[in-house]
Amino acid sequence: MQTTPRERYLEALTFGQPERVPLMPGGPRESTLAAWHSQGLASDKHYLAALSRELGLPIEAFSGPVGVDISTRMLPTFEERVLEHRDGHYIVQDWMGAITEISDTYDYTYIRTAKDFVTRRWHRFPVESPADWEVLAWRYDGDAPERYPVDPAAAAEGIHASGCAAVISINGPFWQMREWMGMEGLCLAFIEQPEFIAELCDFWQRFTCRVLTRAFDELPIDVLQISEDMAYKAHSMLSPAMTRRYLLPVYRAWVKLAREAGVRVIDMDSDGEVSELIPIWIEAGINVCDPMEVAAGNDIVAARRTYGTQMGYRGGLDKRALAAGGSVMRTELERVVPPLLETGGFIPSCDHGVPPDISWPDFIAYTRYLAELLEWL
Repeated sequence: MQTTPRERYLEALTFGQPERVPLMPGGPRESTLAAWHSQGLASDKHYLAALSRELGLPIEAFSGPVGVDISTRMLPTFEERVLEHRDGHYIVQDWMGAITEISDTYDYTYIRTAKDFVTRRWHRFPVESPADWEVLAWRYDGDAPERYPVDPAAAAEGIHASGCAAVISINGPFWQMREWMGMEGLCLAFIEQPEFIAELCDFWQRFTCRVLTRAFDELPIDVLQISEDMAYKAHSMLSPAMTRRYLLPVYRAWVKLAREAGVRVIDMDSDGEVSELIPIWIEAGINVCDPMEVAAGNDIVAARRTYGTQMGYRGGLDKRALAAGGSVMRTELERVVPPLLETGGFIPSCDHGVPPDISWPDFIAYTRYLAELLEWL
């Protein structure tokens, strides 16, 4: 009997018995799609629909989780407006209240969402002192109706009808404080203003727990996705000791709520080399992490040997090998996919957004071989 995309996804990540592991090769950014359109992907065709036709597979094979319309953003957001346009750059007040600079090669709304691999420069952040925070905090009202579906029953019915796992996404405390204070300001505050950091973490825990409690009460949620980007090449951005002191209590509060609501997957998303952080995430009760970037120093096969079934993974396939194509690509897939499939708790994918140096023909060839390894072909 065929299982649903929801069952495949949850079983694959929780060391269960999926009929087959979902085929999730990775998603392109805007510049990647532009390159693919010049390399044979029809401009009016979604890349997954094109892959489905090219490989002769049902589109359901590519089905991942569906996002649930729950918001923990500040409400209202700041007005986005261009403050200056000079020397080929926009200087913008963004929706978070930060003053940000971006090349005018892009529309300034690229600041709003990660549509592409775009470098930005930040000039100022909205929270530079506890006084600034007092001015900003009112925007985080956990009871604001705009945070939730207008008709929860209809939203729940839509989730069930999709046949897919339902995911709520929230910012981790490190990510959120970085949005408020900026990377430099945040790192200095951990040293110079520890009481303020503790206050912000406590606020974020209380606010998000209020939102999650209502969401879990009203909707059938399967996955809690935490966006935390707190590592770079070779190391984490915050020491394990500080992570345990300030962030771990927040993670534990979320895990407790989620588990009580029957949420099966709690997925930590952090770029960079995360080996110093995985033990802390396991301690918190988090059971999946991604994208396990190889270029940053992660080795997903070694991580499985170290942590066994305490942690599941998504990602882990070196984007550089996928770009090389041919035997290099196949060697990378053979290195990673069979040994992790043997133990479970794994959905293989490109180890971040698919970059434009992975050509459309090479992406098809990679997806075809991945489908073979996962027994879709």
